[in-house]
Amino acid sequence: MRLILVRHGQTDYNLNRRFQGQREVPLNPTGMDQAERLASRFASLKVDALCSSDLRRCIQTAEVIAKRVNLPVLPDARWRELSFGDWEGMTHAEIQAAAPQWLIRWEADPAGVSPPNGETVTQLAGRAASALDELRRQHAGQTVLLITHGGVIRAVLCHVLGIDLNRHWQFEVGSASVSEISFYGDGAVIQLFNDASHLQEQE
Repeated sequence: MRLILVRHGQTDYNLNRRFQGQREVPLNPTGMDQAERLASRFASLKVDALCSSDLRRCIQTAEVIAKRVNLPVLPDARWRELSFGDWEGMTHAEIQAAAPQWLIRWEADPAGVSPPNGETVTQLAGRAASALDELRRQHAGQTVLLITHGGVIRAVLCHVLGIDLNRHWQFEVGSASVSEISFYGDGAVIQLFNDASHLQEQE
């Protein structure tokens, strides 16, 4: 299976560096333009399935692409971003002021420590791995386009490469960026990572 991972377009939370998590935040005008550029990029690509997180910013991105690849959007809650619980909507500075010791613990071990009322990166990776296994069974030999979140893409990369989840932050995943994994039997090869060449005219 060829899996093309796309991070959703920009939101105001991204722009203001707020923890977004599972809040329903829509794309901003820049994000909508990024979605159109993604759609143009994939217009000539043969895609067998178009999957998406069920959160609004991903669905909006996916719906723009769907018009160009002529496929329905298949939403799945397992592709949602990490739940940041009580920290959603806050900036790093605000969290640092409100819960400095919890933040220190979380940053040292996000795989084992969750934000208050949120989830760990291990929990995120578990649900993403479940969804990925299902895709591989259903779409062997096919190309799947997945619209999801930065945290999910980082967790999937760690999962398929056997990397410690506490190192997930070392993968930089930009808004509306494209990454690609090819699966061969039990192995996975990263073919592309964090590519944003389709956005260059915008910068």
